[in-house]
Amino acid sequence: MDFSWKRNLFVLWAGVFFCSTAYSISIPFLPIFLHTSLGVHEHLEAWSGISFGITFLASALISPYWGSLADKYGRKPMLMRSGFSLALLYFLTYLITDPYLFLVLRVFQGLLAGYVPAAIALVATNTPEKHVGYALGVMATSGATGGIVGPLVGGVVSHLWGNREAFLFSGCVVLVAALIATFLVKETSMNRSGSRSNVREDLRAAIANRSLMTILGLSLMVTISVMLLEPLLTVYVLQLGASQQEASLSAGIIFAAVGIATVIAAPQWGKLGGKLGYTKILFIGLLGGALGNLLQIFFTNLYGFGILRFAYGLFFAAVYPSINAMIVKVTDPAFRGRAFSLNQSANQLATMLGPVIGGVLGGVVPIRYVFLLNGIALLATAIHIRTKKPGQTGKHVQPTSSDPQLATK
Repeated sequence: MDFSWKRNLFVLWAGVFFCSTAYSISIPFLPIFLHTSLGVHEHLEAWSGISFGITFLASALISPYWGSLADKYGRKPMLMRSGFSLALLYFLTYLITDPYLFLVLRVFQGLLAGYVPAAIALVATNTPEKHVGYALGVMATSGATGGIVGPLVGGVVSHLWGNREAFLFSGCVVLVAALIATFLVKETSMNRSGSRSNVREDLRAAIANRSLMTILGLSLMVTISVMLLEPLLTVYVLQLGASQQEASLSAGIIFAAVGIATVIAAPQWGKLGGKLGYTKILFIGLLGGALGNLLQIFFTNLYGFGILRFAYGLFFAAVYPSINAMIVKVTDPAFRGRAFSLNQSANQLATMLGPVIGGVLGGVVPIRYVFLLNGIALLATAIHIRTKKPGQTGKHVQPTSSDPQLATK
């Protein structure tokens, strides 16, 4: 019996963990870096917003191209490309002193990213079908764990040495992820004999697969749901009674509670998805996430809010592994690198749009009503999933001209 997929799963889990940790070591402290190290004293909020958003926009635009290369040349080369590129960019960020040059580096960080979707695609295509749900559930815990550990490490590094040094530390950590990809990852079932498709062909093929487009729309929707609360949580913690000195710590603990819940629950949801069907598990996750937001209207203290966010995390941990497994289910193996890159584009666009929408809503209505609106939207999405069942009725994307069977160019 071949257990090489388990070795790959362990190795890629470690790679994604280091990559996610590297990101969350330095990026959460980006406004402080702009202010104290790059001398941005006016319009700091605008500089911070642009610095965040421009990376996600660049990544969303370039992801389909990297997906095309991944399906032609393999996912392992994409892991290596992204890992070493990001390490270099973090090291360069440590050296710069000009905020405009920093924006340029942030653009390149988006253009050269792609470690996580390449890792997920490699796991999805090199794992026996009956274990795909479990494997993708385990992979979901790697990013969540990195998101918990990273800010803690970043806070210690920034406190002891400085925010500039946090980027140097991020570069060293993501370099570990690149080395893991280079020396430990093994990719099988890769046929490089066909010609590579272009992005326009890939988009046409994806649009022709209605189930895939539905799943990408769901991915966009749920990521907006997560990200629109990002700029509001710390403010809401203050409104619930935390002091100015305690607000950052309390908000950090609440963010970590969702991550810890994901680490606990995601592998279990993945296993259940393989038995009960990923559409059912996605419905349960969305329904639980919706209730977690709707019930917030009844909680007016910090402890209740923290417990509710943890419970929300236990259910919402089912969402992303199910979406990834459904992408596998409705796409041909030769198209999956491109499918996961399109999914990354959807996620990156949502990551850019979510905080903007949340900020606008938070300025118009009380924050507790933003939770309410978010819950209603997730509930509507869950009902849509229950009725349409995209992961059960979709057909595989047919191979494009990049596939050996139909290579005509």
